[in-house]
Amino acid sequence: MGGETFLWLIRHAPVDGVAGTIHAADAPADLGARAQLEALRQRLPRDAASYASPSRRTVETARALGLEPLQLDEFSEQHFGDWTGRRHDELAATGGEAYARFWSDLARGRPPGGESFEEQVARVRLGLSKIGTGAATLVVHSGTIRAALCIALDLTPQAALRFMIDPLSLTRIDRLATGWRVVSVNQRTI
Repeated sequence: MGGETFLWLIRHAPVDGVAGTIHAADAPADLGARAQLEALRQRLPRDAASYASPSRRTVETARALGLEPLQLDEFSEQHFGDWTGRRHDELAATGGEAYARFWSDLARGRPPGGESFEEQVARVRLGLSKIGTGAATLVVHSGTIRAALCIALDLTPQAALRFMIDPLSLTRIDRLATGWRVVSVNQRTI
């Protein structure tokens, strides 16, 4: 793929649900931060290609930003399998050895019936390969953005998990003919 690609990666708005829960794909976004959404919208390129994970919260956030994204499964959040819909405090109390083992190796750990962060990185790599040249916005999840940074910086998955990615933050990376360039990470608009 020739040419250059300029990516605006946006983490979705906070989930409108119980904090500390591993939310399912149908969890809605809390779009109450209108000023923050508008400030973020002003920073996005005009006439750029637009992508999102197929999760409800990412699509709702994209539409609140005035985008009609192409939804790609490759940009979904890490799949937490049997733990989806459950609270972390409940899992810590009842999840047993599997939950403890997961937290001891976040990059390779796989929830029962789910996927590891390493597997998510491979999936995101495939998704990024589908984006052509020019400007593109991606409204996605914190794990998806960490995976993109892992790829751009040629990091180990374990190292990429150290990035903090806030809701409605902007991360900018470019795929150039000579390799990747990181412009900014986790920028807040307000």
